[in-house]
Amino acid sequence: QEIPARRGVQVVSPEIADNNTVTFNLYSADAQSVVLNGSWMGQGDNGTMTKDSRGVWSITTAPLLSDMYHYNFIVDGVSIIDPSNPKAMRDGTRYASTLIIPGKESEVFEVLDVPHGSLTKVWYDSPTLGLNRRMYVYTPAGYEDSNEKYPVLYLLHGGGGDEDAWTSLGRANYILDNLIAQGKAKPMIVVMTNGNATQTASITDWSKTTQSAQGTGRVNIDNEQEVLNSTTMFPNSLVKDVIPYIEKHYRVISNSANRAIAGLSMGCLQTQIIAMSNPELFQYIGCFSLGIHFNDQFEIISNKILIPAYDRHLKTMNNKLFYIACGTEDFCFEGVQTLRAKLDEHNFKYLYNETGGGHTWANWRRYLADLAPRLFK
Repeated sequence: QEIPARRGVQVVSPEIADNNTVTFNLYSADAQSVVLNGSWMGQGDNGTMTKDSRGVWSITTAPLLSDMYHYNFIVDGVSIIDPSNPKAMRDGTRYASTLIIPGKESEVFEVLDVPHGSLTKVWYDSPTLGLNRRMYVYTPAGYEDSNEKYPVLYLLHGGGGDEDAWTSLGRANYILDNLIAQGKAKPMIVVMTNGNATQTASITDWSKTTQSAQGTGRVNIDNEQEVLNSTTMFPNSLVKDVIPYIEKHYRVISNSANRAIAGLSMGCLQTQIIAMSNPELFQYIGCFSLGIHFNDQFEIISNKILIPAYDRHLKTMNNKLFYIACGTEDFCFEGVQTLRAKLDEHNFKYLYNETGGGHTWANWRRYLADLAPRLFK
């Protein structure tokens, strides 16, 4: 391995104590100020760190609840990850260091001593988008050694994410490993796509972003047709390109009772478009943190696509599960209530999981862990 230049004082960071307080340390002798910015911190929380005689800046938190957190150091106004912590995550173009406080809440997504499935980066042709694209496919433990066929969950990320999001941030593969090993969820294949229709793959892999007829990713919200075209690009591709690829190349049960689709935020919008425009495809639908009527652009989509589709199909749909989840502090909470009202209008049965918290991965991990055991029953 490469040997980096010799550093100054060696520190350990983070240090998790038995009482779930966490001490963060950073050696930066020449810095004038260092501030900790953590995902657990509320508005007004003071993350100012203190420097000792060695040039090590430190701060200790109050006890943290069991969960996965991310953080950065702000050194003289510049955000950096923790150089002493090899565990990091990427959310779009933003990088942060991570830590897990062990306990009941985090156990479902930790790496436990259970049989593990495989996570494969799969390239496939998308004639609908005119691109060769990448998705992640999770196959459960034992898939390679059997002839069994499996149900499939299509799991969609939110805005700013890509095909890496549900594993690096959502820890979906570990959640499925643990739930399947405990007998709480059926063994299933999970397909995690890139919902950005103009990208070939995650930006970390030198992927290309097309600016052809498929669009540039910049949508003129005053042009109704442009909004509608850009919004339906990926949903059309999932139906015409992704599902046929999966059902050709993997051992799957190819019927609606063994297909599920779920997504968060933008992925929830795409889930609604796909499921309601193709009601024959999925018996299980999961909507995390999005509903109907979110902003001006989304209102066009709601009025032209979602509401007509709901009005057209809800009376005849016979889904086994329509799952909705949202936090009370989520900025999409009101839109979720509008979605519920539309379903109630048609006396359509659904399962609603209302939690605390906002538009966060802490919630979305919980929602997946709650949804997965309910699938394919």
